[in-house]
Amino acid sequence: MGHERYAYSHKEYPSETVDLYHSSTSACPPAAGSLADRIALSEQRYQVVLGGRAEFIESLGGPSRIAASGGNYWVLWDFFPPSFDCQHYVSRVGRWGDGGKFICGLDIVAQKENPVIYSFGVSDDSSFEAALLESAPRAQVYGYDYSVNSWGPQIENNPKLKSRAHFHKWAVGGKDAHGADYDPNFQVYTLDTLMKLNGHTWIDILKIDVEGAEFDVLRGFCNYYMERGLPLPFGQLQVEIHAWDASMSFATFLEWFELLESAGLRPFHSEPNLVYVNLFRGAKATLSEYAFLNIGGGHELVNGA
Repeated sequence: MGHERYAYSHKEYPSETVDLYHSSTSACPPAAGSLADRIALSEQRYQVVLGGRAEFIESLGGPSRIAASGGNYWVLWDFFPPSFDCQHYVSRVGRWGDGGKFICGLDIVAQKENPVIYSFGVSDDSSFEAALLESAPRAQVYGYDYSVNSWGPQIENNPKLKSRAHFHKWAVGGKDAHGADYDPNFQVYTLDTLMKLNGHTWIDILKIDVEGAEFDVLRGFCNYYMERGLPLPFGQLQVEIHAWDASMSFATFLEWFELLESAGLRPFHSEPNLVYVNLFRGAKATLSEYAFLNIGGGHELVNGA
């Protein structure tokens, strides 16, 4: 659901907003300061959340004492609440259930002259990418998936959308491994290499759904740019996290999540994917969609430029 208050500047702020669930009104305090000021306030509040997380983990005996699934009384996702306020409308884009993603400020991204969208992991469903192209008529989307040969039918069967959609049967990774010396069916490209090939310096929306490979992929992304003192080159990240590897400890997951935070990524929404809980009663809730805003890079969602 979007945030009504962010449709206005602080001078235009209405005295009442509509409760879309109960059709009643309630007074809300005015939004204060510039967008950059509000993002800074969100960051201060997020740091408080991080302090609370650290205290909670220590109260349970530290990371090494917590089960990978979270334990008997918590699930993994309870330790990583999406507590950052993106300061814009939040839209759920794509099909209902498995496959949909939450986007911060889609209306703002759509107004740009040439929005750029990257999608890693296409499978047979392109409802998310199709919906983005429909919402942003000037956007171009670049898709990569070594396991399929094309976009899903939502794009393949729509000539207007397909003209703005570019697909390659490639994998994404933390290191380049492509060319004649590598498996022709598994050509791996880094984000930096792909952006150079496409002539891009910035990605507005980056989606990753790579069935567990997101840990290595995002670790590679974050380390590459952080080691060079550079901000991540995308405005926001939508990723499905597959914490189903029994060999991954809670401490390892925490270290990975903290790496994303160190790189400037702040979670503003999450949605557990319970497909396997439904299919296999008693299964752990090991899948969750997360949406992150990048507070680095000086882009329009964080400083209003």
